[in-house]
Amino acid sequence: MTSPESVTREIDELFDEIVDLLKNPDVQGVLADRRVNASIAMVAVDGLRAYLKGDKEGAIEDLSVAVEEITQRYAQGAKGEA
Repeated sequence: MTSPESVTREIDELFDEIVDLLKNPDVQGVLADRRVNASIAMVAVDGLRAYLKGDKEGAIEDLSVAVEEITQRYAQGAKGEA
């Protein structure tokens, strides 16, 4: 049986890799071409990581921030401002 500690460690390692990828300037360039903000993506990653670790309050906070930012940028884009 898998221990809770090993699951947590695997989750952390996976999400650390995702964050490292999102910090890569080449990846950020590709995402920017798609009009995806890497910083907002990292906040969303942090929210999902928190949720998977059972930190629902942290997940709500981070995911709410990500949703608010995405929504605001989408609305600005629809108006031609972003």
